[in-house]
Amino acid sequence: MKPPIYALALTLLYLFTSSPVLAAACGGDFATWLATFRREAAAQGISSRALAALDGVTSPDPQVISLDHRQGVFRQSFAQFATHRIAEHLAKGRRMMQVHVALLRRIEARFGVPGSVVIAIWGLETGFGADIGRTPTLRALATLAHDCRRSEMFQGELLAALQIIARGDLSPSEMRGAWAGELGQAQFLPSNYVKFAVDFDGNGRRDLIRSVPDTLASIANLLHSFGWQAGGGYREGSANFAVLAAWNKSTVYQQTIAAFAEKLDER
Repeated sequence: MKPPIYALALTLLYLFTSSPVLAAACGGDFATWLATFRREAAAQGISSRALAALDGVTSPDPQVISLDHRQGVFRQSFAQFATHRIAEHLAKGRRMMQVHVALLRRIEARFGVPGSVVIAIWGLETGFGADIGRTPTLRALATLAHDCRRSEMFQGELLAALQIIARGDLSPSEMRGAWAGELGQAQFLPSNYVKFAVDFDGNGRRDLIRSVPDTLASIANLLHSFGWQAGGGYREGSANFAVLAAWNKSTVYQQTIAAFAEKLDER
């Protein structure tokens, strides 16, 4: 299970996703709800092949509901949150900067986002891909979409997950991640996966689970899409620091990304 701050940090991304309007009424019998959702998804163009991925989803996951309902308010200071996280990942982050130097230069040339920022986010999200989560994504999203706390948003995320399957980026069995449906080494919600994931290794798939080039380029593409300015810096007070809110609304998390990136840029 991820630590509480992990769930909180990624939950803040929900503010930056948009969902299509789906009308499956939350609560009640799960099978009835899912059948209604499937009809509405089909009406929005989801293929029968992609919808078949829901065949194995027969009941909600009570662990997902428990985790969702017990999220607390984040009150840590920057020093409390950032210090040990940066220290924990700094040495490996520096190695990743060296290992992927050519890739990071290509990404910066295309998207304008420096490698230090991309590597910092990668490290903070999943320890450079080491901990992407094991929860079956479709069941987790169906659970949260059926629950009445944030049903509309998660119905949109479930629809986006089916779109990922339909366009061939991931198979249903590959879609395992965090308990709230975040996917891959950058922990994109499915709606952000659909909008911002890129095929940077040229194999025809946007694979944020196995492909480091796709993962790092997709991080940069999201920031670029929200207005990142090449050469504009990333420290607090810069225009690009404000863009980090597109990654996470928490100021402490934004400060942590910037501080980690600064350490990676030290020579």
